[in-house]
Amino acid sequence: MKAKLTLHKEFSIGETDKRLFGSFIEHLGRAVYTGIYEPGHPDADGSGFRNDVASLVKELNVSVIRYPGGNFVSGYNWENGVGPIEQRPMRLDLAWGTKESNRFGTNEFAAWAKKVNAEVMMAVNLGTQGADAARNLVEYCNFPGGSFYSDLRRSHGIDKPHGIKLWCLGNEMDGPWQICSRTADEYGRAAVEAAKVMKWTDPSIELVACGSSFSGMPTFGDWERTVLDHLYDHADHISLHTYFANRDNDVPNFLARSLEMDRFIKTVAGICDLVKVKKNSKKTLHLSFDEWNVWYHSNEADKKIEKWTEAPPLLEDIYTMADALVAGCMLITLLKNADRVKIACLAQLVNVIAPIMTEKGGGSWRQTIFYPFMDVSRYGRGTVLRCPVTVDKYDSKEFCDVPYLEAVGVHNPEKNELTIFAVNRNLNEAIQLEAEMSGFGDIRIIEHRVLQNSDLDACNSVSQEKVKPVVHTAGTAEGGKIEENQLTVSLPPASWNVIRLVLV
Repeated sequence: MKAKLTLHKEFSIGETDKRLFGSFIEHLGRAVYTGIYEPGHPDADGSGFRNDVASLVKELNVSVIRYPGGNFVSGYNWENGVGPIEQRPMRLDLAWGTKESNRFGTNEFAAWAKKVNAEVMMAVNLGTQGADAARNLVEYCNFPGGSFYSDLRRSHGIDKPHGIKLWCLGNEMDGPWQICSRTADEYGRAAVEAAKVMKWTDPSIELVACGSSFSGMPTFGDWERTVLDHLYDHADHISLHTYFANRDNDVPNFLARSLEMDRFIKTVAGICDLVKVKKNSKKTLHLSFDEWNVWYHSNEADKKIEKWTEAPPLLEDIYTMADALVAGCMLITLLKNADRVKIACLAQLVNVIAPIMTEKGGGSWRQTIFYPFMDVSRYGRGTVLRCPVTVDKYDSKEFCDVPYLEAVGVHNPEKNELTIFAVNRNLNEAIQLEAEMSGFGDIRIIEHRVLQNSDLDACNSVSQEKVKPVVHTAGTAEGGKIEENQLTVSLPPASWNVIRLVLV
């Protein structure tokens, strides 16, 4: 099978915001306890943070990390997670039916985020709490001193403010599973009052309004429009969440689901622009895709977890090669919408539907989805280029005209590099890709990174890594060739590909 792709230096979609390469830690399952935090572990530092996990997070080059939820945040009293650890209460987490010791809280997370070179994206409780608790948390985290909550922070041993700039106004508030879920008008009114006092406390912060929990919600669309009628002048972003599954073992249909993600993004952007026109506003509202991933493997196992236990193994999906391809398509979709999507969080980061897994007291390892995220985070920063593709298409159970090649290019002028990310959706045939590149001058190949396994159910474990990249260097047949600024390269069946080029 052949495919043609065209890249021109001047034909850009937009710049990638560094926060596009984010992730998520919720107080859920083993994400925190025995995930990022395990005092007494052989590889833990003096604060109880697992160094092996921190190293893997740094390898992913995660830019921003959302915390502490998720569904958890709608019942979370942040005051329970600060101060002397021995005085913190054990609470019932109604969101996930577990116990929360509060041994790890706001200050610990801020310290850990600094350790892994990531910014914090803090969510406030607009379920059981509201504007008062939200503005108090902003004061606690960001005010230098001389006020009640800033001095409380200093009494807890944190002299300098955390300076958290990105805040979520609740989580999935239209979901009936959410603690104190609300109608769009109820949420809009509560959120706008929280937004006002939060920004009065610290005018430099950015706020993310809750969009619908996912595009299949009966509230979708009307929710966004109504919420933005209240919040457009106060919020900087609106959230999107989506998870994909392959319950019927239909891989071609599974690989097509990123088309659904693209429609979701464009629909929400359109609603934002509708409200912009209605309000005669000059501001363009951006999107925060702050939960996205594959999630379905652990659903049956989760039903067997005993209720009211501490840090049980919830949502521990073990990812396959097919899942890595879907994650790659989702990452390409985010890049293709970099003009509107400025924040994105792979949900989640450790143990819970995550690229990184750990054993309690033991080792850690990279799941299959680790590698596409790492590649895009490392090499996908810069100017995203419009990327017309000519290739055969197929129809699946739910989608029509699915291109066998999903691809995008990113130009990084600081590094003088051009990178093509590509997924071959064809399960049986390689794609012979011809890429015409204009406006860049002379180009040479650095490497062609390929993630592939003929067994699409192949997984990684602490003892064996069945799915990992193979790197083909320039000068090899698999690395491709360039003649007169035309790249020719073979993309294996069912593969994730990263073709790195340098401009000379």
